[in-house]
Amino acid sequence: MRVLVVEDDLHMASLLGRVLRESGYAVDLVGDGTAAVERASATDYDLVILDILLPGLDGFGVCRRLRAAGSSTPILMLSARSEIADRVRGLEIGADDYLPKPFAVGELRARVGALLRRRALPTQMTLTVGNIRLDRAKRLVDVDNRMVELTAKEYALLEYLLLNRGRTVPRREIAEHVWADSFDPTSNLIDVYISRLRQKLDPAPDRGVSFLTTRRGEGYFVADDPERPA
Repeated sequence: MRVLVVEDDLHMASLLGRVLRESGYAVDLVGDGTAAVERASATDYDLVILDILLPGLDGFGVCRRLRAAGSSTPILMLSARSEIADRVRGLEIGADDYLPKPFAVGELRARVGALLRRRALPTQMTLTVGNIRLDRAKRLVDVDNRMVELTAKEYALLEYLLLNRGRTVPRREIAEHVWADSFDPTSNLIDVYISRLRQKLDPAPDRGVSFLTTRRGEGYFVADDPERPA
């Protein structure tokens, strides 16, 4: 999942970036409203975290422009101002949630997780492919009812692949949604993480085939029906 953080306070931007990356999200940071509109218009983000107090175009203006352009990307607004009028205004112009500063890191994670789950196929809180089951509410994965420990980035990669099962997911798309702009397209990092998922989730070689197919030159494919040929 890829998140745009719009925050001109360097300390707060650093905190938000660190917390989100630790949770497995790809994060882009911008510090003013005009840049935020340009980035959000050019990139398919899964969530925008938007401070109200920005230089130039403020958060309300950014939110209004994104919605006027037809964007349905969830927006979480942040502000040190706790007046109810500000919260109401933000929600009325199209924000999905509002979090006053200062906030607890746990609450930020919970709000972000809730907004992302609500956007990405909200009826599918549990993603199942073959004997693999991913619980999006608890961020847990099990194989044949055996819990499998994944790192935050392994979980994010698996979740994105399962959400897009039934179609080939290009490497570029994985890089954009699971990593960030700083991702080196010549790196073999995606291959490394794909290999880790196979090691942790695939059956023994004599007991079945991988849940994940590599389509050379195209990307990666997870079948809706594990019994169906890839």
